[in-house]
Amino acid sequence: MGRSRTFEWADPAVSAAEVGRKTGLEFLHDLMAGRLPAPPVSATLGITLDEVEHGRAVFCLKPGEEHYNPIGSVHGGVYATLLDFAAGGAVQSTLAEKEGYTSLDLTVKFLRPISVDTGVVRAVGTVLNRGRRTALAKAELYDSANRLLAHATSSCLIFPV
Repeated sequence: MGRSRTFEWADPAVSAAEVGRKTGLEFLHDLMAGRLPAPPVSATLGITLDEVEHGRAVFCLKPGEEHYNPIGSVHGGVYATLLDFAAGGAVQSTLAEKEGYTSLDLTVKFLRPISVDTGVVRAVGTVLNRGRRTALAKAELYDSANRLLAHATSSCLIFPV
């Protein structure tokens, strides 16, 4: 017997059109409040933006079987995506109007396995250094007992939009 999952997403062009029209922090607040639609990958994986302030963003995920790799635990790509959301969101929260960003790299270290039994995991992103053209951020992934599951660093390019 197979398992299935159904989800919906909004047109990604709606949020993309708003990039640079307000600060990155205002943009993220609008996403969190539902005034802008979440990106389709959020619906695909079940990632939510739970907290944001200048230089810090927190994204959460409840692991499910749909996140599993062939050996019965959450795939490393899911960890990496969640950590990329957190690091990138932290950088985005520092953007002024008419600025955009993109990830240049992401380096991930996996420390503990995640399964459906882990429960909700929380990725906390923090900006370590924000320059005029680049930013460096870190992200840490925790379980509900505050155990570190993985961590990452990311460099981001900041550009005018």
